[in-house]
Amino acid sequence: MRSIRPSFTVHLALASALALTATACESGEPEAAGGASASASASDAGDGRIRIPDGLKDKLKEHGIDIDKWRNGAWKNWDRDDWLREAQDYVNPIIEGLWDPDRMRDAEEPDHGVDESDLSGDQGVTDPTPEPVAAQAVPPTYHANAATAGKVFFDSPEGTMVCSATVVKDPAHPGKSNLVWTAGHCVHAGKKGGWYRNIAFVPSYNNAGKPAAQLRNATKEEAAPYGVWWADWAQTSDQWIEQGGSTGGDGASYDYAVIHVTPEEGSGGKSLEETVGSALPVDFDAPAAPKVRSVTAIGYPAAPPYDGQKLYRCQDRPGRLSINTSEPTMYRIGCTMTGGSSGGGWVATGADGKPALVSNTSIGPVTSGWLAGPRLGAEAKGVYDAVSGKFAGR
Repeated sequence: MRSIRPSFTVHLALASALALTATACESGEPEAAGGASASASASDAGDGRIRIPDGLKDKLKEHGIDIDKWRNGAWKNWDRDDWLREAQDYVNPIIEGLWDPDRMRDAEEPDHGVDESDLSGDQGVTDPTPEPVAAQAVPPTYHANAATAGKVFFDSPEGTMVCSATVVKDPAHPGKSNLVWTAGHCVHAGKKGGWYRNIAFVPSYNNAGKPAAQLRNATKEEAAPYGVWWADWAQTSDQWIEQGGSTGGDGASYDYAVIHVTPEEGSGGKSLEETVGSALPVDFDAPAAPKVRSVTAIGYPAAPPYDGQKLYRCQDRPGRLSINTSEPTMYRIGCTMTGGSSGGGWVATGADGKPALVSNTSIGPVTSGWLAGPRLGAEAKGVYDAVSGKFAGR
């Protein structure tokens, strides 16, 4: 849970034009790779495998990535000079089979809670700390009760990590969205790092709500019944990239991200929205906290006493949290969810009387008890519109 200094530009996370697939062979080591784009196309070598055009390999090498080495584990090199940082550096080649049930189950929360003494820049409008609200387990199946919720998995220098996320509507593709909303700190490390790697979204993770012990023998269909969807484009705010941090409240007011996804395996031509059967609209004009009567935060808390395998939610009337005088006031609710719930959607009743996403979990205290999320405004809409617009003609 985290974030940065205000700036009104938006960072585009420019992905590689191709979704590259490194296909795992029986030994578990990647064997071949392929993909397609409007500017370059892969060719069939005649043996059923797809060959990546040399031009694309050269393009990736401009970003410091040799795809042959990358798929064989070079992505684990987190040297500062090799950690792609800027918006235009974002690349996320698919490594088929990487996110198996065991790897997903063992992913850890990336969050480091804040000490309330860190929140010293109050604008004088912070409301009293809310009383803790006990998180309630979402009844399985999760698809039946929270179809838009899921997990974002990624790799960082600290290891395999996990956040929560939400399927949202795409104005450029009504009814056929491939957009996912999460926190900025779930895709980019902020001012001291760069883009995370192997970012993928799993809707309705552990749909049946099985305990961790049972998931040790789970099939991929049990862990990811609606597939693994890799980010082929990601975007967060300029503010997060410039000043976001792993602790404290820096930049939390701008701690959001939108990712565009593509299926690891065939989806029968269906979009993510069609596959899960739902997507939430995003409300960028939601009123300030005192005027919002109720909001529901949802996610997969992974830090104790939770284990990250089950979906929970908290409902409360939000108050205001001020990080400092130069940043927008955030929403804050009472909630006992812990790290791992970061990025999860906050849902309220929109102006049309229907549910809409109004925020995402960003920060919470070390001791848990409350969560805070950014109020989505013009900067957030800029991120959202840019990702939607990039894929509008596809």
